[in-house]
Amino acid sequence: MTLGIVSLNVGTPVTVEYQGKDLSTGIYKQPVDGPLFLSTVNFAGDGQADLVNHGGVDKAVCAYPYEHYAYWENSLGKQMPYAAFGENLTLRGMLEDRVCIGDMYRVGDAVVQISQPRYPCFKLSQKLGVKDMPVRVLNTGYSGFYFRVLEEGDVRADSSVTQLESHAAGATVLEVLRMMKDGREDEQGLNRMLELDVLSVSLKTQFGKWLEALQSRTD
Repeated sequence: MTLGIVSLNVGTPVTVEYQGKDLSTGIYKQPVDGPLFLSTVNFAGDGQADLVNHGGVDKAVCAYPYEHYAYWENSLGKQMPYAAFGENLTLRGMLEDRVCIGDMYRVGDAVVQISQPRYPCFKLSQKLGVKDMPVRVLNTGYSGFYFRVLEEGDVRADSSVTQLESHAAGATVLEVLRMMKDGREDEQGLNRMLELDVLSVSLKTQFGKWLEALQSRTD
């Protein structure tokens, strides 16, 4: 399948209302043509409100598969513009059950590496107006994923995307997402996750805590 950028999207945090309270969020992004400089932490002109759970070296770029848009438009009964999921890159040909943690790509002048799945949170419900949106995303596995940046460079909406390397472990984004959802009691799966040297630091820490808790109950 041909890889490519369908939409390049950035935006800075805004304040919106959610359940009667003000919420600061960076999920509202807009398509741009570029070129935009991609640094090790984000695209120029992009920003996150929650720097604990979003952004940083291991989550510099949020990507979402273009192919899922048709499903969501049909399921939710409405048109969805690109960046609906707050992604920086809407990408063609990179589905969660095919791409793997550690896979490397050249995107424009930059080189990026898949670091972890994107785990859905309540901000998707706020943006899309669907209360159970995080559950729907988890049930479908249509989560998207994050890149870390190995080489900085300019990216345009029409930049090419080329795979440079497939990681030998072959742990798909979907496999890791399933572990994030249901892996607390899966000792074998947790050990596999901890062997992934290219998995994001925060996720490896989480899996390590789960494994320690599991083993302490079975000792």
